[in-house]
Amino acid sequence: MAIIDFTASDIGPLQSRMTGYAVAPGDPRFDEARVAWNLAVDQHPAAVAFPHDTDDVKKIVAFARATGLRVTAQGTGHNAGAHGDLSESILVKTSQLQGASVDPAARIARVEAGALWQDVVPMASEHGLAALVGSSPDVGIVGYSLGGGVGYLGRKHGIAANSVTAIELVTADGEHIRTAAGHEPELFWALRGGGGNFGVVTAMEFKLFPVESLYAGMMLWPWERSAELYKRWRDWTDTTPDEVTSMARMIQFPDMPDVPEPLRNRKMFVFSAAYLGDADEGARVVQGMRELKPEMEMFGPMPPLGLMRLHGDPEGGVPALSDHSLIDALPDSAIDDAVAAAGPGSGSPLTIFEIRQMGGAMGRVPDDAGALEKIDGRFLAFTVGMPMDAESGRAIECAARDAMAALAPHSRGRTYLNFSERVTNTRSAYSVETHQRLQAVKARYDADGLLHGNHRIEAPAA
Repeated sequence: MAIIDFTASDIGPLQSRMTGYAVAPGDPRFDEARVAWNLAVDQHPAAVAFPHDTDDVKKIVAFARATGLRVTAQGTGHNAGAHGDLSESILVKTSQLQGASVDPAARIARVEAGALWQDVVPMASEHGLAALVGSSPDVGIVGYSLGGGVGYLGRKHGIAANSVTAIELVTADGEHIRTAAGHEPELFWALRGGGGNFGVVTAMEFKLFPVESLYAGMMLWPWERSAELYKRWRDWTDTTPDEVTSMARMIQFPDMPDVPEPLRNRKMFVFSAAYLGDADEGARVVQGMRELKPEMEMFGPMPPLGLMRLHGDPEGGVPALSDHSLIDALPDSAIDDAVAAAGPGSGSPLTIFEIRQMGGAMGRVPDDAGALEKIDGRFLAFTVGMPMDAESGRAIECAARDAMAALAPHSRGRTYLNFSERVTNTRSAYSVETHQRLQAVKARYDADGLLHGNHRIEAPAA
């Protein structure tokens, strides 16, 4: 039976064996150690461990088994709310496992579990190569990829999970193994989209893609035009090739030093896109949006490195509450209702109401697909607000529900777990057959449930 009220003395035997370190309640380092990137999430694990290497991870797993605790891993804690109750778990923070390298000839990157996109993207970009990076440079590559991974190259090259070529992990029995298409293929399949439920990942390898030329940027308008602009953008997405991935957002920019001065405390409609191709053709592709006379425009040729910060996400921890929906259609009535709920005149506390263009390769199943073989839905809607206290948090959650209600009649009814910042029934993310197959893999490799991801998949009941 697990020791729920763990103390610094209880974790001592593990600490004495590790090259890294472990802390528990009572240790003055514990409160800082348990903090996630998302500061709105108050994590209370039994203990927190910072492994220095794979051998440390094996010792953590063995210690947890001996003491009746469970184990979960976390890179940054962007999606920390999905963990739920951690009182019986050792939270493995992988931040010390930072190795990253690029093989430009093979077009493969290798990263350790704590590597961030900002650790590998610059190296790849030097060789004219791009990774399927998301919208933020300080997101952990492993967690992002295990859960799917959507970004500005997605419509051309698919989701990041399906670019992964090998994964190394420590399993529930303490074995360190390497999985790939030709070795432990069923486990390799489950990891790519099934999250961290099957082992503590220590390293990952994934494809890089050649980029001869890239045209990308953003256009901004006053948000009073949001309904008009969303409709025109929706129609524009009907005409775009797979080489284009775009996003349209209503943003209430805070008055903060990290926000460019011309945008501070302003409310804007922001269109951003990336086109894999030359600048002249890219300019022609986005001309339909340019004709709407943006107040500001920042489009032009861009190295792959630029995609990492194109979205303008905050770097460093912030409090965030979010919601999302995969939708098949975006009729005028849904746009009008969503803008009424979250846009001009609404008084909404949401910082961002965003709709991403999906489809293309993200909606097709590649031959070597993992458990998340594709992401259903023509669009992915997403809201986020930054709570300063409990009252503002409740207001943000209420506003997010109102905004998503406008899109509900067109919802795919499927969850994208990387965008679900709360405890979620994982059946909502997969077909019945896929979820059952994931449970079978869980039963084979961790029948006792020693390990779990932030979105939990458990073995079927005996």
